[in-house]
Amino acid sequence: MNRTGPLNPSPRTLDVESVLHFENLVTGGAGSMSGWHAQSLDLRGHAKELKTMDAQGAIFLGCTFDDGVEESLRRRGALIFPKLAGVPFNPYRNGLYTAAELYPDISSTEYESTLDARVYQWSIIPGQRGNLDATLAAALHDHAIGDALDELLDTGALAGTKVVGVMGGHAAQRGTSEFADAARLGRLLAQAGFGVATGGGPGAMEAANLGAYLSRIPDADAAAELETLAEVPGFRPSVTAWARLAAAVVERHPDGAPTLGIPTWFYGHEPPNLFATHIAKYFANAVREAILLELCTGGTVFLPGAAGTVQEIFQDACENYYGAPQTISPMVLVGREHWERTLPAWPMLQSLAAGKPMAEKIFLVDTVEDALAVVAGAA
Repeated sequence: MNRTGPLNPSPRTLDVESVLHFENLVTGGAGSMSGWHAQSLDLRGHAKELKTMDAQGAIFLGCTFDDGVEESLRRRGALIFPKLAGVPFNPYRNGLYTAAELYPDISSTEYESTLDARVYQWSIIPGQRGNLDATLAAALHDHAIGDALDELLDTGALAGTKVVGVMGGHAAQRGTSEFADAARLGRLLAQAGFGVATGGGPGAMEAANLGAYLSRIPDADAAAELETLAEVPGFRPSVTAWARLAAAVVERHPDGAPTLGIPTWFYGHEPPNLFATHIAKYFANAVREAILLELCTGGTVFLPGAAGTVQEIFQDACENYYGAPQTISPMVLVGREHWERTLPAWPMLQSLAAGKPMAEKIFLVDTVEDALAVVAGAA
């Protein structure tokens, strides 16, 4: 599956990634914009070039132009996707989110006023799913997020890094052993050189992102921050209090290690955690889940969880069941009691894998240290 979807660049297209890139193409002698894709660029001040160059086949998504330029481009064969009114987000954004963007001024602002909350409220307006503009905006947004995620993994902070996914329940509370285990796993993975990706939400997901983010500081300092976070165990009853405490930790450690969260507004009642330095937040949950599992080339670790984690286990298993041997990545279930008795996914996974190449890539272990040993040995 391609993270950028149906608008994925081909040899006949060129992504114009910045205004500087546009200027370099023009000064380099380009006479035609055919096949150019420009997204969310402020091209004011470039009216002369835009009005004189061949525009046939160029695509501009959510760009800003001087007066008269847009009409000229349309007339000469360019396709222009306009800015959409009444949408509280940029459908043509050119990067992933950060916690600071989703939670602006959270130290003095209530969560309900943040961008994250406003977008979720927009997404659940009655009749929104049948609104063409809303559907188009969400689809364009998710394409843009996929494109930005490609850049992160191909040329950005996680380029050349094997990514390990950490899946687990949102119910794990700060201050519990389950939260501490997930944080320790994230820390160990990051210190071993892996990129850490989660579903980007609270609970075990927050803990794994936290552990990876703080992996560069001494153990004692990381343990102290875990104790601090325990003062607000979860995001209920107050997302604001939960987020403010996390924001204070990030402020004390602004140079944390890169870590990835892939949440969704489909589960808007579960806020994204603030310890993912890069947040790929989608509207389409099915797309988000498939992408999260696909990019975990270093394997996936499943901590104790409930229905969502079970779904992710067997979605990953399905990919491995039908995949070519070279595409199969390790699946590591942590917690024998949980996965053999409480929710016996392990026996079914074993039965499914029997006689298949994936049989050698599934593991049931007792501790997060054992999980690290499995993925490190497979790297």
